[in-house]
This record gives sequence, C-alpha cells and structure tokens, in this order.
Amino acid sequence: MSTDILRALRVLSNSGQIIEVRAITDDGVASGYFDDPDLLAAAVEPLDSLPAVQGIYVTLNEVNPALLSRRANRIKQRLGKKDATTADTDILRRHWLPIDVDPARPSGVSSTDQEHQAAIETAGRIADHLASLGWPAPVIADSGNGAHLLYRIDLPNDDRSRDLVRRCLEVLATLFDDPATTIDTANHNAARIWKLYGTMSR
Repeated sequence: MSTDILRALRVLSNSGQIIEVRAITDDGVASGYFDDPDLLAAAVEPLDSLPAVQGIYVTLNEVNPALLSRRANRIKQRLGKKDATTADTDILRRHWLPIDVDPARPSGVSSTDQEHQAAIETAGRIADHLASLGWPAPVIADSGNGAHLLYRIDLPNDDRSRDLVRRCLEVLATLFDDPATTIDTANHNAARIWKLYGTMSR
C-alpha cells in the first residue's frame, strides 16, 4: 500500500469521515465511498497503475454518512447514468479552502518543468501574503502540473459560505494572476473533488 496516499488521506480527512474517491478514466468515471483510509488507499493503488486512468480525486469536505451505502468501501468502474456521485447538497460542513494555482497552457497538455515551477513560486507568494495577514500555515502540495494550497476552515454548507469562498478566490486571482499562472476561481463549490496526493496525473 502506498504510504504517500495513506498519509495524504490522513491529512485531508477527519477520523471517521466519509470520503468519495473518483477516478477519471478513458472509459468514463469510477467512484466509491469509504469510511476507512486504509481500505481506500488499498483500492486506489491498483487503479493508479493503469494508463487509462487520467487522475484520481477525493472529496475534501464532510460528506453525508448515508452516502457510504452507495458503494461502501469499494470502487465501481464505469458509472452508469443512475450511479450518483457527491453533490453540493450532500456536504454537511466545509473543512477546506482550496487554492489551485495552474500554469497558463493549452487545455489537456501537461505543464513543462518551467511552467510547473512558476505555479509553485506563485503559490509561495500567496502563502506569504496570507501569512502577513495573520492566516495560519496551509497544506502546500504539488498538483502534478501546478501547486495547491489548502487552508483549514470550519463553515456550514450554505450560500453565504459558498459566496465567501468564491470571493476569496476571486480576490486572490486579482492579486496574483499573471501571464504565467492563474488561480482557478471555480473551486468554490462544496462538493469539489481534489487531487489525491500520491497518485499520478496523466
């Protein structure tokens, strides 16, 4: 079992939290719900070795525990139209403010080493700026093509919280977007899925 995957899950989730894992593949979407990080990591590891898997993601925020019964501690391949995934209304509380710094490049193209480094440097500037305003240290991570910052929050899942997160991302984009890198301002929805660190980006 990948220790990197398990370590990431323990950082991103609270004890007992239900997590949806979702994989984007050449054949469609695979998904499962887990209440045990060890079982999730074990289920993800063989998926991560498949060339057809483009990326593996998890829900960041607190999922309604009832959703575990959809696909309990297992991943179903090639979801059908009746196989639901986590919606914004399925989130109980927000635990993370996610900041995704991407290099400017054509869609569907991996970043070059220089583009990747530019995103990492922009993320560093953002973290320094927020620290100067009294924000705590974030989780800093490599997204594969860019950089991530994750700040712990504790907010209800309501319209006010959604708008607050959206405005935060828009202000940061105004301050830090440049010709080389951009902040993804679309990451304000509660059920946003996020890269599972320790897995491959293809």
